[in-house]
Amino acid sequence: MTHDSTVAGGDSSTILPENVQRGNIWRLSISQALAGANSVVVYATGSIVGNMLAPTPMLATLPISIFVVGMAACILPAGRIAQRHGRRAAFLAGTGAGVLAGLLAMLAVLQGWFWLFCLATFFGGGYAAVVLSFRFAAADGVDAKRRARALSLVMFGGVAAGVVGPQLVTWTMDLWPPYMFAITFLVQSAAAALSALILLGVRLPLPTMAEQAGGRPLKEIVLQVRFISAVICGAVSYMLMNFLMTAAPLAMHLCGHSQASANLGLQWHVIAMYGPSFFTGKLITRYGAGSIAALGLFLTGLSAAVGLGGIDVMHFWWSLILLGVGWNFGFLGASALVLECHRPEEKTRVQSLNDFIVFGLMAAGSFSSGGLLSAYGWNTVLWVSFIPLVLAAMVLVPAMRKKPA
Repeated sequence: MTHDSTVAGGDSSTILPENVQRGNIWRLSISQALAGANSVVVYATGSIVGNMLAPTPMLATLPISIFVVGMAACILPAGRIAQRHGRRAAFLAGTGAGVLAGLLAMLAVLQGWFWLFCLATFFGGGYAAVVLSFRFAAADGVDAKRRARALSLVMFGGVAAGVVGPQLVTWTMDLWPPYMFAITFLVQSAAAALSALILLGVRLPLPTMAEQAGGRPLKEIVLQVRFISAVICGAVSYMLMNFLMTAAPLAMHLCGHSQASANLGLQWHVIAMYGPSFFTGKLITRYGAGSIAALGLFLTGLSAAVGLGGIDVMHFWWSLILLGVGWNFGFLGASALVLECHRPEEKTRVQSLNDFIVFGLMAAGSFSSGGLLSAYGWNTVLWVSFIPLVLAAMVLVPAMRKKPA
């Protein structure tokens, strides 16, 4: 056995020793938490720095949009690297992009170059795209009955990112006057470098010849009812989470609530997104991936219903908390469904395609929510969210009746 790129030889579905499985999960969880700094920093600073550097105020939010585009654009190439050279090679390429993102963003602030800052956020999106595969990597080499649990434990690392990430920005943004956020971006780069060191110890099966060949044609795989439902549920869960989360802070402002109230609501939202991951895997194992995905869709709908109940602070807070839990169940349930749709040699192609579709639709939701809120108001945003929820539920029901292939 060689440890060049993890565990070599044999089929990629080979069960790894218990201590290796635990080590992988811990390393991926910690790296998930560190990677959260990348996304938090971009979302917290992107529009502010954009407004400082952009040639026109209309381009202020472009860096955040470029971040989302970077995610969608890099998911498939990252999957290709993993398919040919192993997941760890893709992880290191992603963390390299994260290091570069922070350094370029710091240079952009120091030099006042807006388009360099946009390039930095694109690389940040590339890093975020690779981080998406951590949840699937945790299931590699793990017994089928424990894969959902491994997947959810890695996602639990996002709790630390949700709590520490905003504070990191607060602590570092004014450390190098007059270059606001310059040190923040340097720390962002350092966090990605630390993540790379941790990921060096991840030991996963190398891709076999069969996996490099790719297995069945993608068309045959994606036409499965189970795969279609998994993609739609994952996409709707993520799109609506981003759709409503993007609009909620502005809606709170328009309703006369303070920025501090909006920040607190978002913080609890992020905790609600990742906190349930500690037990979501157990629920999936006991009740099935489809049932938990359906529960996630229901909670997302309940979130919108609570939002329609009023415009007090508590309505917004409870709506955001339910939205976070709904995303967790919906997205992790859908991710576990994806694991049931492919053979071991097909995993990287199928998982990458799933994430590409999910985040392409998420980008559409992100771009549309602000305009919809400005034109028609918060209640319209909430009512519109029921349309994709009903579609996802209609697709999920027949898929739950079919046994995995």
